[in-house]
Amino acid sequence: MNDAIRKPAVAGTFYPDDPTLLREMVERMLNAAKVSSELPPKAVVAPHAGYIYSGPFAAYAFKTLLPLFGAEPTVFLLGPAHFVAFNGVSTGRFTAWETPLGIVPVAVDRVREVLNLGYPFTDVSEPLIPEHSLEVELPFLQVVLGSFRIVPLAFGIVNPIGVAQKLLGVLREGDIIVVSTDLSHYYPDPVARKLDAETLKIALRNDAEALMEREACGRYAWATLAAIAREMGWTPTLLAYGTSADTAGDPDSVVGYAALRYDALTL
Repeated sequence: MNDAIRKPAVAGTFYPDDPTLLREMVERMLNAAKVSSELPPKAVVAPHAGYIYSGPFAAYAFKTLLPLFGAEPTVFLLGPAHFVAFNGVSTGRFTAWETPLGIVPVAVDRVREVLNLGYPFTDVSEPLIPEHSLEVELPFLQVVLGSFRIVPLAFGIVNPIGVAQKLLGVLREGDIIVVSTDLSHYYPDPVARKLDAETLKIALRNDAEALMEREACGRYAWATLAAIAREMGWTPTLLAYGTSADTAGDPDSVVGYAALRYDALTL
């Protein structure tokens, strides 16, 4: 692993590159999200489009992590690689990621544990350099957590069930999983809502195998979480759902967005 800092690829396009404006925008969306944040979840799912489109939905997921502010958790950040095709799951070789809000350290020791698991994990950096799916979640995490470390995991072509089985061996109490995914893409709004309703029904029963076949760009990362949740007994809850037509988009061609939390069963 080298000493490179991963520079932001979509600051100024997907979200403001001015730190004051960015923090104000994130805080405004968090304040508008009407969701309980008394007990933190084990994992969340959040969308990753431009903030004007998906940010209000992402805020629901990240607001649930507010009780962890100052706890300095390790966040396993899972999302799709949109631009570079490859087999496996890549951590990259970065020691930190930068956003306009500052530097987020990579949990280098935990990344080494993941890489020691062998295939399908790799440290090739190329898929992560242009990728927005992990980057856009970081400013939300910076605001709600303050200090934290990440294990970045960009998904290429891979079997999510196998990934989940291996990650179960390195996850620790106090770790948080964040999955970055949008839902259906570019259908008329009524069609998208029907497709997404079925996807969410599958996700809410932790059916990892069926989720792998759904139309969500982060489906492999999401299916990995579903398999982990099934093994760990975590229960998913839908916090918010909508499409880009609800925020800033054309209703004739929308992208679907959802926020979910995953909680351990309590007796």
